Amino acid sequence: MSKTKVELNGKTILVTGSPGFIGANLVIRLLNEMNSGMVISFDSMNNYYDPKLKEYRLGLIEKVAETSSAKHIFIKGNLADKELINQVFEQYKPAIVVHLAAQAGVRYSIDHPEVYIESNIVGFFNILEACRWHEVEHLVYASSSSVYGGNKKVPFSVDDKVDNPVSLYAATKKSSELLAHSYSKLYNIPSTGLRFFTVYGPAGRPDMFYYSATNTLAKDGTIKIFNYGNMKRDFTYIDDIVEGVYRVMQGAPKKQIGEDGLPIPPYAIYNIGGGTPENLLDYISILQEELVNAGVLPETYDFEGHRELVEMQAGDVPITFADSEAFEKDFEFTPEIGIREGLQKFAIWYKDYYSHFN
Repeated sequence: MSKTKVELNGKTILVTGSPGFIGANLVIRLLNEMNSGMVISFDSMNNYYDPKLKEYRLGLIEKVAETSSAKHIFIKGNLADKELINQVFEQYKPAIVVHLAAQAGVRYSIDHPEVYIESNIVGFFNILEACRWHEVEHLVYASSSSVYGGNKKVPFSVDDKVDNPVSLYAATKKSSELLAHSYSKLYNIPSTGLRFFTVYGPAGRPDMFYYSATNTLAKDGTIKIFNYGNMKRDFTYIDDIVEGVYRVMQGAPKKQIGEDGLPIPPYAIYNIGGGTPENLLDYISILQEELVNAGVLPETYDFEGHRELVEMQAGDVPITFADSEAFEKDFEFTPEIGIREGLQKFAIWYKDYYSHFN
């Protein structure tokens, strides 16, 4: 797809969902790379998981900001507050918007559907409306591999039909893609959606399996392994995700006029995934080994005694597998970090982070 080069230096960049997991790492990357301009972090700092972790990430951002040539500000607010969103756009006039904020988690959506509608649909609508009335060079937003639902065909391609979500979370992410496409078409907003595949790494989300399992194992508990371990996931390390987003920000879909005299939607969707689905049991074994190596678990730890194989849970799928060929072609990048290296870095971070609370 034809791209328009987007210069980041000297620009104001709004990153929603920072200091969330991906958002914080992206903002740190931007502050390290930019020689001028401003990065705005926007987040509600809600208590979906321990706010201390978001405060920790925000502290990392602020430390980098002290020596960055670019400015950084943090705005605490709710995406559903349309007036606040409009104020942010009117005051700071962001040229690039990276919308990562969302209510995440498949299981949580089963019992708390209203939170997903407010954040993922109403919140994204407010961002789109702001982009409509305040021209931006590029809107990059987070989607999810969850949109593929129970697709039998693998690897998952962005050309596949994704009309049968198996969770409300997935339905809201598909809705975001549809909303973005319509705004791109109607108002000529260059937009790129990114379907992330199981992102993991240091200071990640505690509700993700590798993190919650570590918390359980560290307390000598037993982890539940769903579908009796017959699961495969396309795990993607955080640094690879950030590299992908950073490249995408600099290449907006090109504005073009069609034969009918109307804009051809400057719109694109990409998968970003490791491209190598890993068996869940193998992943768990490597996680446990690295937790032992990092000193989180004792060397005599009984791995098998702390595993319970259980049936599939509602809203889950047996496999995720990214076809990232289009992304790799357009942005000349392939995720590089394997699960052994990635889980080793997580285990070392976990040991250090939680040592401060003991």
